[in-house]
Amino acid sequence: MYYNEEILLRNQFTCLNNGVQLFGTGRTADVFSSFLKQLPKETALGIKAVAMDMGPSYQKSVRENLPHADIVFDRFHVMQNYSKAISNQRRVEFRKADAKGKSLFKGCHYLLLKNADKLKPKHTQRLNDLLTNNNNLNTLYILKEQLQELWQLPTFDEMTDGINAWCELAHETKMHYLKKFADSLKKHSIGIANYAKHKLTSAIIEAGNIAIGMIRKRARGIRDTEYFKLKIRQSSLNDTSSMFYDSYPFLLT
Repeated sequence: MYYNEEILLRNQFTCLNNGVQLFGTGRTADVFSSFLKQLPKETALGIKAVAMDMGPSYQKSVRENLPHADIVFDRFHVMQNYSKAISNQRRVEFRKADAKGKSLFKGCHYLLLKNADKLKPKHTQRLNDLLTNNNNLNTLYILKEQLQELWQLPTFDEMTDGINAWCELAHETKMHYLKKFADSLKKHSIGIANYAKHKLTSAIIEAGNIAIGMIRKRARGIRDTEYFKLKIRQSSLNDTSSMFYDSYPFLLT
């Protein structure tokens, strides 16, 4: 979280001022609410925005405990849901294809999910072959690029209009999974468009999840939960130089 600015929220820990402040078990409203209720009234009233995924329990906690905060649905999770729609539609298209058509699908799943500028030339050609021969996947891919452009719009109103226009295009197709995603996008459009107001994502929390995974991997299992929490808290703080090793951060071992 950012005091007087924004909050970042994810899974079993909450981050305030770039440092982990809360450890809890579960993804319920009660877990997060227990932390928010401990905040001084001045602090709670000063929080302007909260970045999160689209879990309803988190939204409930914020609305009940942070009356002045906007909810910002994280871009990563929106695009992650769209990737699931692509994957589901790809399976539909694969089942409909003949033997020759099925051969075009081999090795192309992740090419559909990657951005075009991340592909090698040989992969770009394979993807183009698939899209040229499958109109539905071609439409999905074009809409994916248009969806990503929404986060470049400068104002809340423009982003809201862009979301509505995108959803209209999606509903003109006959693809069930795309329409289902569009319904969800429209339902959460205010929280998504709030990005234009706050430019806030939960990237720091995603980085924290990776750091936690590395801590667990190095430990080869966790026996002392309290020490594990201490290591997580340490990983969330800025590096502090040691008096003996000026260029190296101080590490707990």
